Amino acid sequence: MSVRQNRILIFGAGVIGSIYAIKFVEAGMDVTIFARSNRFKALKENGLQYNEKGVVKSIKINVIDKLENDDVYDFIFVTVRYDKSESALLALKDNKSKNIVTMTNNSIGFSTWQDIVGDRLLPAFPGFGGQIKDGILYARIPPKFLIATMFGEISGLVTERIENLTKLFETAKLPYTINKDMKAYLITHSVSDIALLGGLYFGNKTIDEETSRTRKTAHKITITLKAYLRAIQKAGISINPSIFRIILKCPNFIMDFFFMLWLRTKMVKDMMLPDYASSANSEVVQLNNDLLKFLSQNGITP
Repeated sequence: MSVRQNRILIFGAGVIGSIYAIKFVEAGMDVTIFARSNRFKALKENGLQYNEKGVVKSIKINVIDKLENDDVYDFIFVTVRYDKSESALLALKDNKSKNIVTMTNNSIGFSTWQDIVGDRLLPAFPGFGGQIKDGILYARIPPKFLIATMFGEISGLVTERIENLTKLFETAKLPYTINKDMKAYLITHSVSDIALLGGLYFGNKTIDEETSRTRKTAHKITITLKAYLRAIQKAGISINPSIFRIILKCPNFIMDFFFMLWLRTKMVKDMMLPDYASSANSEVVQLNNDLLKFLSQNGITP
């Protein structure tokens, strides 16, 4: 008797959604992408185009721009940025699918999201990055030993659906880690992004490349990161992963040197490109605003 394929919906056709779609399709899974406007049209006409070692390839994939409530999937992966997450979940509110995996930052916890989709929510964080230029995906996939997709139940329990999700990732040969405190992990990661990406933007503008490489910029990242890590600790949030605790013990001049090296990488240069910077800045602003509200509710100011 044949085993039934998992039906997977990727809600969001940006970098993250496109990478997971490719990996799941290559593993022989039944994958659909939800996309809108120009991205929907491009996927319909050209397939999912991606760059592999300098060669542009394309895979045909089912793409929709409207989701019916009775169109049920085993897993829906929400792969939009944090500032778009609430509107995405509202669009999924009445769909009958039982597992909604949110693959994005979160700086305040899950109560608002649970109010929308209930216990269907399964928080996660992606293990990839990259860019889409002229409709072509340029994936940035770190070595497996450096980073993996992170997911886990809000309760911390290893449930049947967590086991099913691990099987899905194993079939697709995707590295993953089960984290038993996803709230702490995502808030810690949000703090990191607020400090790192916030250091590249001033107001609504990206700083110039020369300024980004200065000790002053690196020091700003160091001070911001340490202040926010201490603040979430005071709010009762565990620093997760624990390796971030080393940052609090490390002298500022060492952290400044580390961030000066980081600021010279190609990854940072790509982050400063207008198409990336605009959307990333919007996400960081909302992450920061929500985190400050969360800390304020706990009587804490970074």
